[in-house]
Amino acid sequence: MITLFHVALYQPIFNMFVFLYNVIPGHDVGLVILAITILVRLVLYPLTSSSIKSQRALQDLQPKMAAIKLQYPDDKQKQTQAIMEMYKANKVNPMASCLPMLIQLPILIALYKVLQDGLHSKNLTDSLYSFIANPGSINQISLGIFNLAQPNYVLAVLAGLAQFWQAKTLSRKNPPTQAGEGSKDEAMLSMMNKQMLYFMPVMTVLIGLNLPAGLTLYWFFGTVLMVLQQIWLSRAVKNDGNNNVIEGQIVK
Repeated sequence: MITLFHVALYQPIFNMFVFLYNVIPGHDVGLVILAITILVRLVLYPLTSSSIKSQRALQDLQPKMAAIKLQYPDDKQKQTQAIMEMYKANKVNPMASCLPMLIQLPILIALYKVLQDGLHSKNLTDSLYSFIANPGSINQISLGIFNLAQPNYVLAVLAGLAQFWQAKTLSRKNPPTQAGEGSKDEAMLSMMNKQMLYFMPVMTVLIGLNLPAGLTLYWFFGTVLMVLQQIWLSRAVKNDGNNNVIEGQIVK
């Protein structure tokens, strides 16, 4: 498993990192990380687009879900069956929103190792492909200010703010007021989402304070690109006229 991780993820990302460092003017490692972030986002674009659309669809279906719970208040089995049929009819996969995160996790671990080795100029020769030039060492300083091999509180805060921005763009609608008892679960879930709106940015900052700034910079760039993708997809859906859910009403 370790060998597979090294060959399939670590080594390709490491060689891409060194290649970009060689060709980018000024050998600015911050620009290298930005370029890697864009490339990773392009590769994951189909999955992240599907995830964003699924999240939006799940939010839009909350009024219908509340109506189902109101229709079958004492029969959990019928509730579940009706909700599954609703997902199928609307072509929504609740698990699709989790897939990009599961895929991105090993990429994040590989990038952490790449930055750890590259910024400290470790094992450059051992991990390089024969056609990639060895720069000898990697300059850790970006823009003449940030040492990306060390934690940086400014970048950690920026990453937390970007996380907050992302959560705001996906903040869920309020549960339908007419759903009565059936809306209690939705109200609780909405409250939990609001708590996560602040919890995740704080956790991002705390984690960023203990990671190399290069990885925090990658997280910041990646989150900003994700938000821009969310905004673009949301506008595309509205322009298509598919956003027909009215907040605070039961849609039948």
